[in-house]
Amino acid sequence: MGKVVEIRWHGRGGQGAKTASLLLADAAFNTGKYIQGFPEYGPERMGAPITAYNRISDDRLTIHSNIYEPDYVVVVDDTLLSSVDVTSGLKKEGAIIINTTKSLEEVKPLLKGYSGKVCTIDARTISIETLGKYFPNTPMLGAVVKVSQVMDEKEFLTDMVESFKHKFAKKPEVVEGNIKALERSMQEVKGL
Repeated sequence: MGKVVEIRWHGRGGQGAKTASLLLADAAFNTGKYIQGFPEYGPERMGAPITAYNRISDDRLTIHSNIYEPDYVVVVDDTLLSSVDVTSGLKKEGAIIINTTKSLEEVKPLLKGYSGKVCTIDARTISIETLGKYFPNTPMLGAVVKVSQVMDEKEFLTDMVESFKHKFAKKPEVVEGNIKALERSMQEVKGL
């Protein structure tokens, strides 16, 4: 089996981490990749910590388990840094992508000694300025594609336009804002 990219998402119920992981899986599938995208729930309630996963490969996937040693970790809510061991098993050659307004110096002590690449993005500001509300999952989706380079950015954006047109068929006015959020996040992610 060729290179498998494994991504673990940490968020809170209602922030869209599960949705973002499934959108990433769909986009990768549409470019010919083999994919897995699935959530893991604890207590299913708004605001409770949730975990979602992606596996993306050029070859058929034969592994069907949670991801314990991810290449990339996406943290949709930086308050989880002090309550969840988000760097558990994270490969040093990979990266962690955190939605935060904090500096790298403020974030590093919360990462339990992780010495790999740390990328940050202010998904709140991007979301509010492009969507008019706080939906962190769209900017985080763009950031993970930029950092992981798991697929071509242009192919990804083209696929997301079609996906959003379908998903928001009854609200076409939100498609443009979501695409702008993806584009901005790919430009504004720090730590590359």
